Amino acid sequence: MKIVSDLYINGRWTGGVGRSPVLNPATGETIAEVAVAGPEECDAAIAAATAAAHDWARRPPRQRAEILRRAFELMTEEAEDFARLITRENGKALADSRSEVTYAAEFFRWFSEETVRVRGDYRLAPGGDKRIITIHEPVGVSLLVTPWNYPAAMATRKLAPALAAGCTTILKPAGETPLTALAVADLLERAGVPAGVVNVVLPQPVGPLVRLMIDDPRVRNLSFTGSTEVGRILLHACADTVVRVSMELGGNAPFLVLKEADIAASIDGAVVAKLRNGGSACTAANRFYVHRSLAEDFTAALTAAMSEIVVGPGAADGVQLGSLVSAQERDKISALVDAAINDGAARTTSTVVPDDRGAYYPATVLAGVSATSTLLRHEIFGPVAPIVVVDDEVEAVRLANDSEYGLIAYVYGPEHHALRVASRLEAGMVAVNRGLLSDPAASFGGVKQSGLGREGGFDGIHEFLESKYIAVNT
Repeated sequence: MKIVSDLYINGRWTGGVGRSPVLNPATGETIAEVAVAGPEECDAAIAAATAAAHDWARRPPRQRAEILRRAFELMTEEAEDFARLITRENGKALADSRSEVTYAAEFFRWFSEETVRVRGDYRLAPGGDKRIITIHEPVGVSLLVTPWNYPAAMATRKLAPALAAGCTTILKPAGETPLTALAVADLLERAGVPAGVVNVVLPQPVGPLVRLMIDDPRVRNLSFTGSTEVGRILLHACADTVVRVSMELGGNAPFLVLKEADIAASIDGAVVAKLRNGGSACTAANRFYVHRSLAEDFTAALTAAMSEIVVGPGAADGVQLGSLVSAQERDKISALVDAAINDGAARTTSTVVPDDRGAYYPATVLAGVSATSTLLRHEIFGPVAPIVVVDDEVEAVRLANDSEYGLIAYVYGPEHHALRVASRLEAGMVAVNRGLLSDPAASFGGVKQSGLGREGGFDGIHEFLESKYIAVNT
């Protein structure tokens, strides 16, 4: 795969106001020097999206659907190239990158099917004086801001429904992993997306220029995935021009192991829920609440499983846990773990990282974690599993809900019991007796400070549509 490192504006690859290095976090090597955008480039992207908006919105849904289907086919054909690019700039294990590409491509296929299934409404008003017609129209130019942890999937999870709905877009990927997003833009061009419908910019300085784009009256929608802290700032910014928003923010997922849970099954699920994507996922299990009667066996089994995880360069054969995206992320996690140990927690694993040049952090289990530990208030975003012992499900549910976040939760136990507990958890999604939940065909999103709106499923396309009511005399 040819690495693309220029900005993509109005169907053309262009330089910006400078260049910024993209590093391989496993080695520290520079992969490419990527173009960065200033105010003029950001304005040009908005102008291009605005100019293309009318024709793209009026294009028959079937035509938009066929382009998205072709994008799915191309990404599937080029899956290995995409996976290796993700591993190079993100650091994750190649197995995780391959899974991400499969997931990312599926958004193109799912929304190619949803494009032609947007339903309206036609009915007689209760008073009998008119017909009520409801149709759905594209919300308009949409700014899409994506994070570094899933550089392909977070781009396609926004681009696919936006294009399906008839919106034109400006994609702002994370500075750590822009090459994958640029490769997605190249793929969409080859799939037949017209000039101006998809634009990719990497603004510097990021905050002021993103705010500049939000303040532009031509931008009518913001779809953001990232931290709750940044999400709050963007919500304030959107208020000034009443820009429509959808936000997938932070998580702090509890993993509940009930008294009657199957230990072996819960360990299998815990490893998947914790270590998928190296733990750098908003859906990653972050707090383990284990019934006292199972705590000793669960801790021993999870320690054994995590101690066997092979850590190393993501592209190397047999590696299960690659590097984190940066040394800063590694150091943040290390500081959180050190603070928990100082508060009385005990590290039960002894995995050794390959060297100190890459941004590696070992798979770690912490036992004896206090329910009031500050560690449990943070989204760890790495391969660390803190275990808290609880006496009953009432305590487990209370502690699980004691968070400003409410994205996802996990419950292990007999199905009837686990479902009862799941209904009491304050989360937008709950996985019962499984460690993997995400699916492009399912609605993804949280409650409380974990976000607004939903992505994927039947709801995802409606984040880019607005309803219009038309009254017609009977």
